[in-house]
Amino acid sequence: MFSHNPLFLNTVLLGGTTEEKLFSASKAGFQQVELWRQDIDMMDGDINLLNKDLQKLKLSLTDYQVLLDFDGAAEPFRQAKRNEALTMLDVAEKIGAKTLLVPANTNYSCIKDNIEQDLRWLVDQASKRNIRIAYEAMAWSVYINKTTEAWKIVNKINALNLGLVIDAFHIFSLKRTVQDLCDIPMEKIFLVQLSDAVDFPEKQNVIDIARHHRLLPGNGKFPIKTLINYLAQNNYQGAIGLEVFNDDLKKQPPQLVAEQAMKSLQYILQC
Repeated sequence: MFSHNPLFLNTVLLGGTTEEKLFSASKAGFQQVELWRQDIDMMDGDINLLNKDLQKLKLSLTDYQVLLDFDGAAEPFRQAKRNEALTMLDVAEKIGAKTLLVPANTNYSCIKDNIEQDLRWLVDQASKRNIRIAYEAMAWSVYINKTTEAWKIVNKINALNLGLVIDAFHIFSLKRTVQDLCDIPMEKIFLVQLSDAVDFPEKQNVIDIARHHRLLPGNGKFPIKTLINYLAQNNYQGAIGLEVFNDDLKKQPPQLVAEQAMKSLQYILQC
């Protein structure tokens, strides 16, 4: 299973410099990385150096992230968020990222009636640069916090360059199931992020666990195999990998952690 899917590692798992993260991911066998704005900042914003490193290491970018609290931003912030989006799209184009990751708004000032309009604007701007928008329902997003809700708006907008991020953590932390994916065509899933947790978190602990204590898949209690089996049965062809925020792993040598991450990913995809 998944022998033809690009395997990626989100750099958030690794400590060290951006160069060390990229080298470790490549050496461990990952074909792609999810890159953060902070990764570029750590290289003093030197996009040329980043591009050279990616080319040398034969790594491509799953996506560039993350445009936070964009959709439905309240009026005092709306134009600033659009300017931020344009800057991120320009950077994504320069570094060769074909996808920009955009989580659903988590700010309680979010204006629900503006969400669709803002996403349509963003999709249009991205299409001018041949960039896709990967929209993600996060467990603590204000209005769009379930995959089913994210799919409704993606399906309504119906743009070729708008699709979904499927994040195991945000599904299973809410005690949802893979049934949330049953109406979604596989080509509209742009990437799949895997992680685990020691247990199903209580609502008040979800954000803390999400940002600091996720586990590599197979090391916790999430039913990751139900998601893997569903994707395999439906012939998912897109990128699949790891987004694991874990403070303890981040303190360890990045090469060792990247190798451990690849073993975990291979095991969960094959068993």
